[in-house]
Amino acid sequence: MTKAELIDQIHGNLDGKLNKKETGAAVQAVFDALSAGIQRDGRISYPDFGTFTVKERAARQGRNPRTGEALTIDASKNVAFKPAPTFKDSL
Repeated sequence: MTKAELIDQIHGNLDGKLNKKETGAAVQAVFDALSAGIQRDGRISYPDFGTFTVKERAARQGRNPRTGEALTIDASKNVAFKPAPTFKDSL
């Protein structure tokens, strides 16, 4: 699903209460709030949907696939998602 498809689906569920531009702004506001919450708290949990958490990966050894040369991959942070049991069971 693309951003436009998500906005169209939400707009359809709102029965004309917001126009498409307002619906798009509301969707963007939700994602902005999720992003800010994850950055601030390192975790966002939404009941019956799931939990977003920040996962840290340690530095590790890797290889350049082209040359085979060993290199060090820097430590990094990623966002992980764990679905809630009710959501997972519905898949």
